[in-house]
Amino acid sequence: MLRPKIPTMPTPTGLVTPPVVVRPTAVEPVQTSPAPVTQRPTVQITPGAALAVIGAGTAVVLVVGTVLVSMLLATAVTAASVAVCALVIRSLMTSSAKRR
Repeated sequence: MLRPKIPTMPTPTGLVTPPVVVRPTAVEPVQTSPAPVTQRPTVQITPGAALAVIGAGTAVVLVVGTVLVSMLLATAVTAASVAVCALVIRSLMTSSAKRR
């Protein structure tokens, strides 16, 4: 009664071109001269530049640390306030149940 219908492949319409046969070709190596060597300028770090980089890195670490600690503190304060609210609501619910 319930048999799946298997779709049939549609017949192609119009012109059908045969597949193209690809013939391999020989690859010939190309002789090239080596690229000229260029001199890169050397970077010289002075003691003042080194101190500036160290100072900037220290400042970035301190700022990121301050932001992360403040986010952690905000999360802790929020959790503590939610816990206090839950205790107050629980206390109010139990005291109202005892009065009845």
